[in-house]
Amino acid sequence: MDTTPIEPNPVETIKQPDRPKLLQVLGPGLITGASDDDPSGIATYSQVGAQFGYGMAWVMLFSWPLMCAIQEISARIGRVTGRGIAGNLKHHYPIGLVYAIVSLLVVANIINIGADLGAMGAALKLLVGGPSLVYVALFALVTVLLEVFSRYSRYVSVLKWLTLSLFAYVGVALVVHIPWGTVGYNLIVPQITYDAPYLTAVVAILGTTISPYLFFWQAEEEVEELKERAISKPLARAPDQASSEFRRISLDTYIGMGISNAVALFIIVTTAATLNAHGLTDIQTSSQAAEALRPIAGPFAFLVFALGIIGTGMLALPVLAGSSAYALGETFGWHVGLSRKAGRAKAFYGAIAVATLLGVGLNFSPIDPIKALFWSAVINGIVAVPVMAMMMHLSSRRSAMGDFQLHRGLKIVGWLATAVMAVAAVGLISTWW
Repeated sequence: MDTTPIEPNPVETIKQPDRPKLLQVLGPGLITGASDDDPSGIATYSQVGAQFGYGMAWVMLFSWPLMCAIQEISARIGRVTGRGIAGNLKHHYPIGLVYAIVSLLVVANIINIGADLGAMGAALKLLVGGPSLVYVALFALVTVLLEVFSRYSRYVSVLKWLTLSLFAYVGVALVVHIPWGTVGYNLIVPQITYDAPYLTAVVAILGTTISPYLFFWQAEEEVEELKERAISKPLARAPDQASSEFRRISLDTYIGMGISNAVALFIIVTTAATLNAHGLTDIQTSSQAAEALRPIAGPFAFLVFALGIIGTGMLALPVLAGSSAYALGETFGWHVGLSRKAGRAKAFYGAIAVATLLGVGLNFSPIDPIKALFWSAVINGIVAVPVMAMMMHLSSRRSAMGDFQLHRGLKIVGWLATAVMAVAAVGLISTWW
C-alpha cells in the first residue's frame, strides 16, 4: 500500500491577495457612472452651462451622495439576492405594478437610445462629413454585434476602456480659460433663483444623473459578476463574503459616480466659460455645443468634444439596451445575461437588438428628437420615484435581504434621494402642464 503523503492541490495553496488591485475592484459602478454621461446627458449639461453659466455647479456636488447611495443600494440588492431589480420587484410586489414600471422603463430607454444614436451620427458628420443617418445605423450595428457576440469578461473590459472617453471633457476644460475661483464659489454657495427656467434646469440635471436604467443595470452587473467568478455566491447563501464585497461595491460606486459628476461639472463649466461668456445661450443638442465651440475655443476643443460624444455614446448604448433586456427578461422569466451565449438567451439578446433597432427608427421618423428626449425625461422622472421607494422598502426587509438590511446612514441618504426625486418629478411634470 502506498503511504506517500498526498500533496495539496497547488491551486488551493495559492494565497489570494487580501486587497485586490483598484482596476479589479472597478467594474459595475464605474461603467454605470460613466454611462450616465451619455450624449443626451452631455446635451443637458451643455444647455445648463450655456444658459446659466456657473450658477448650476452646486447641483453636481449636491447630487453626488444621493446618486452614490441609490446606486450602492441597487448593487447591494443584486449582490445579496442574486437577482436584479426587476426580478426582486416581481418576487415581492404585484405583477401588474412591475409590468407598468418595466414598460415605462423600456419606452424611456428606447427614446434615449434614439437620441444618443442621433447625437453620435451628428458628431461624426461634423468631424468627417457624410450622411449622419448612415452613421446612426453603423453605430447601432457595431453596438449590437459587440453586445451579443463578445464574451462578457472581454466586453466589460472594452466598456471600462471606453470610460476614458469621458476625460475628453477634462481636456477641453484645460485648453479654455476658466475662472476656477468663481466655479469653486458657485460649487459651495448655491445662487438659486426661483423662476421656471432655473428650476426646470435643476430638475433636468437631477433626472439625468439619477435615472432608473442605471439602477437596473448596476444590480444586474453584480449578478453577472457572480456568474463569472466561480467562488462567488449571493450573499444570502455566502454571508462570509459580505464584508469584502460591500467594501468593493462602495469603492466602485463612489469612484464611478464621482467620475460621472466630475465630468458633468467640467462640461458645465466649459460651456459656461465659452458659450455663455460669448452670449450663446440656446443650445439644444450635444453636437450643437461641439460646433459652437469651434470658433470660440478653437479646433482642438471642438475635436475633443465631438470625439467624446461618440465615445460616451458607445459606452451608454449597451447599458440602455441591456438594462431594458434585463428588466424584460426577469419580468417574463427568460434566460438573461451577457455572460450567456446568444443561443442560450435568444429572447434576451433579441430584446437588445429590437430596442436598438427601434432607437435607429426614431432617427428616420418625423419625431422631433428634442421633444422625444423631453418625454423620456418625464417618463424617467415618473418611474424613478416608485422604483426608488420600492428599492428602499425592499432593502430594509429581512424577508428580502436577510441579515444584510441597509444600515442607518445608507437608509437616510437613500430616502433623502427618493424625496428629492419625488420633488423633481413633480417639478418636471409641472413644466409639462
